[in-house]
Amino acid sequence: MRVISKARLKQFWESPGHEDAEGPLRAWYMHINSKTVSWQSWGDVKASFASASIVGDCTVFNIGGNKYRLISRIRYATQKVFVLKVMTHGEYDEDKWKDECGCFELPPSPKKTKTAPAKRPTKGKRP
Repeated sequence: MRVISKARLKQFWESPGHEDAEGPLRAWYMHINSKTVSWQSWGDVKASFASASIVGDCTVFNIGGNKYRLISRIRYATQKVFVLKVMTHGEYDEDKWKDECGCFELPPSPKKTKTAPAKRPTKGKRP
């Protein structure tokens, strides 16, 4: 899997009062960003993180012995985990993050790719 982005994790652990989150967030990042982790479904996530939960289109991870919450969006087809927000358990309980992270919004429609028009055979010539 590929985690996007580590900068959001670092921003959290460097903020005042959250220095103790660095170790657990680094461990989470290193585990998921490993080339050996290739989640194909929710079952794969639960096998790695039994305490993870789904909230709409978001996946919530407990970090640091349940002291912090990491909100993410997992895209199995592209093997990407998007870090949306890291917060304390207290901030998580306020429930503002559900709207901030768009957990219940419909995902954007896939972009249609343009296809080249089919070539017409030339008259009188056979392939």
